[in-house]
Amino acid sequence: MSETSIELAVAGQPGRGVSVRSASVGVHTTLRVLDLLAARAPLGLSDIARELELPKSTVHRVCSVLVQRGWAIRDNEGHFDLGIRALRLAGRAEELPIVVAFRTVAAEFLARHDETVCLAVLDGSESLFVALEETSHPVRLVTHVGSKTPAFASASGRVVLASEPEAAVAARFADGPLVTPTGRRLNGFPELQAILSEVRANGYAENWEETAVGLFAASVPVVNDQGDVLAALTTCVPTSRMTPDRRTAIVTDLRSGGERLSRLVGWLPSFAARS
Repeated sequence: MSETSIELAVAGQPGRGVSVRSASVGVHTTLRVLDLLAARAPLGLSDIARELELPKSTVHRVCSVLVQRGWAIRDNEGHFDLGIRALRLAGRAEELPIVVAFRTVAAEFLARHDETVCLAVLDGSESLFVALEETSHPVRLVTHVGSKTPAFASASGRVVLASEPEAAVAARFADGPLVTPTGRRLNGFPELQAILSEVRANGYAENWEETAVGLFAASVPVVNDQGDVLAALTTCVPTSRMTPDRRTAIVTDLRSGGERLSRLVGWLPSFAARS
């Protein structure tokens, strides 16, 4: 099933799209696969086909689209499980192994710095918070799980984008204006390319007041054993609490935390959702 196979036929233009009946069959099959994964994952391709009494070729096409879109993941042994989009929709992001491991790393960071620390993934052209632990300070970033920021503007988004091929980044951002939530206009796609090049060279991203006024953010990649960037470990600190020495200490410990989290979840496949 292709991504366009659930497109309804356009009234009066029978040459476009597919029939309503074909579309409903495709949607029904996709939902059956998701229901099965929600109940019994992880499952292999043969298991899914046998359980649903469907041809393996059909199941393969459905699962390939689900993985591409972030609704499912596939591990190194070929087993399928729910992806970040499906878990977020079901309110089950807390069950992700990477979120469980994040809690341990976040607790250590909070004990040292008492600043909000978050876990973010790329969701299309946006950075999505899937977990966070908040500072005890009354002055802090007000955010929540499910919050999104433009990936080109946020430290977390830039960390993940820096790992992607230039063509993939260009497909998202080359043709539109790049204006951050606080109103800074990047000098087109070339400036974004330069920013991502610096992130790759440094191994982390920093952001001063580009996603919120008065906010400093730093982010490091969380990487699996295959070298895929799974997520971004990020801290969000009011600029009023930042000094040069504190910035150095925070970035140093954040990088250590990212390395530890990467070791804990190195076995995970990539579950980045694509646009």
